[in-house]
Amino acid sequence: QVQLVESGGGLVQPGGSLRLSCAASTFMFRIYAMGWYRQAPGKQRELVAAITSGGGTNYADSVKGRFTISRDNAKNTVYLQMNSLKPEDTAVYYCNKHPPLLSDSWGQGTQVTVSS
Repeated sequence: QVQLVESGGGLVQPGGSLRLSCAASTFMFRIYAMGWYRQAPGKQRELVAAITSGGGTNYADSVKGRFTISRDNAKNTVYLQMNSLKPEDTAVYYCNKHPPLLSDSWGQGTQVTVSS
């Protein structure tokens, strides 16, 4: 079972930036496609960005051009650089495999709040 620890969230003003990190516990990390997901209050969890084991990426339309997903397999870590943040980006952000299996557990997530 892969353990995932997200960090880097916080309170930021609209237009600001944050960089999220997700550390995975397994050396098998490099073979998995990984995703960043978010869940806003009262809404379902949604995929924000994904990256394949080879580095290919895709993004939700709402974040294209503003967010960048990357990975460092040597550090078992996946990142999400978020620029030009908007209030509607406020959510708890999680990482996990893409797609996650029903048996995959979720970490605690990291809260991102965009507000003036």
